[in-house]
Amino acid sequence: MLIYILKRLLLSIPLIFGVLTLTFFIIRLAPGDPAAFFIQPGISPNVAEQIRAQYGLNDSLPVQYFKWLSNVLQGDFGRSFSRAQQPVFDVIAGALPITMTIAALTLVANFTFGIIIGIISAVRQNSFIDRFLTVTALFFYSMPEFWFALMMIIVFALKLQWFPASGLNEIGAESFGPLGFMLDRMWHLVLPVTVLSINGAAGIARYVRGSMLEVIRQDYIRTARAKGLPENIVIFHHALRNALLPVITLMGSSLPFIFSGALFIEVIFAFPGMGRVTVEAIFARDYPLIIANTFISGTLIVLGNLLADVLYAVADPRIRL
Repeated sequence: MLIYILKRLLLSIPLIFGVLTLTFFIIRLAPGDPAAFFIQPGISPNVAEQIRAQYGLNDSLPVQYFKWLSNVLQGDFGRSFSRAQQPVFDVIAGALPITMTIAALTLVANFTFGIIIGIISAVRQNSFIDRFLTVTALFFYSMPEFWFALMMIIVFALKLQWFPASGLNEIGAESFGPLGFMLDRMWHLVLPVTVLSINGAAGIARYVRGSMLEVIRQDYIRTARAKGLPENIVIFHHALRNALLPVITLMGSSLPFIFSGALFIEVIFAFPGMGRVTVEAIFARDYPLIIANTFISGTLIVLGNLLADVLYAVADPRIRL
């Protein structure tokens, strides 16, 4: 198993490198000049030329690429154009924990509620509860996250005023003490995590329901019931473990989608996470920061798929052989 994981990690290196190379050339084909962010109207042509030379924008595209490649191979993704020459990984280090917190909470909520709803729907097949949960799950699964987020803000933040509409903490939250600060932050995370979780849990519930219905019709489930085992043992010990095998694949592959969804939600709720960093980098044509964000996203996709394979082998010992 360890050798398999090492092989997958080694094969992922050229994959991520290829994604970064494509990103390098694609963003330079986009209209706009990153030097315009620094060059003010009325500035002398000599100063403008010096600024462009300082950031290597006067070099030809192949020269820029090989300079970039040399720096990346040394672990240096450069300095941000739009953030006063701050190293891009310093920018990401301040924003990534916020996004990862939202993604982690969403992942746990997705699978917790999705699995519970899917089991109830499968066990109560064709009942009123099953139909109600099926229609509700399909409704939320079809709903665009950005629109749902706006509706949640209007209803629960503006109308009812139960939750804050934006920001990570109240002004002056540091004076609340460590526990109060943490509770205030969790209160601000309720709406964005709910928006991401409802959509994801609805999709997972559909997978779990279909998988459970397929498993509970198998002969070994009928045998377990014929032996007189309690229904909860039959469902949770025998059926659920096998029904979750296809769902485990979703756990790893859903991580990058949750991460990308969190980026858009952060913009809507004005969180200082990777979402805001990415949007500001795109508008400022901040090439080093855009490529670094792509590197983070690509790495998450690779690690997510690897995690799915490992969890699959843990759940089904036959795969290890």
